[in-house]
Amino acid sequence: MFVQLESGCSIENVDDGMVSRRVQAYKMRNMLRITRWMLLIGGVALTVGLAAHAQDVNSNRGRKFKAPPPTARIEVEVVRTTNGKPIENASVIFHQLDGHDKGNMQLKTNEDGKAVIDVLEIGSTIRFQVVAQGYQTYGQDFKIEKPNLSLLVKLSRPVDQYSTYKDHTKDAEQAPPVQQTPPTTPPPTPPTTQPKTAPPANTPPPPK
Repeated sequence: MFVQLESGCSIENVDDGMVSRRVQAYKMRNMLRITRWMLLIGGVALTVGLAAHAQDVNSNRGRKFKAPPPTARIEVEVVRTTNGKPIENASVIFHQLDGHDKGNMQLKTNEDGKAVIDVLEIGSTIRFQVVAQGYQTYGQDFKIEKPNLSLLVKLSRPVDQYSTYKDHTKDAEQAPPVQQTPPTTPPPTPPTTQPKTAPPANTPPPPK
């Protein structure tokens, strides 16, 4: 029987038991070699993974937490100018003119004529509008400087423009009468009298 070993030498006339033992030893050596390589590769991969994880942890620790900016609470009350009664379902519009969150925020007043908002940043400039059906629109720009604000808005009815094409008969009947004053005449000027002149000193007296 001829057996080729790993080192390149050959053995002849060897019994089967010895051959099987040598083959098993050869297989064991190959398995140990493969196991060592696998352990080495696994150790390298584990080391790289741990280093990357430690780097991520350190980078996350270096980031500072940024707190959100403080906001103000704004309460708006919308009433009638004539009697001070609340106006329900009026549109209250906030438009932020600066900052990153530009856009419109619209609220509706309740039965008490009030609306509350608490998401606007302190220090921001706001364009504030109130729109109600049958009333004049109100608008104002202002800067939020306090954490708590209360705004009172009084709305008036729109005033009609005078038109020559409109019948104003009823308006004239309802209007109070115009008081006419008689024209004033200037007082008469008194007549002017000329002063008497005295005779000259050298003239003789008139004959008697």
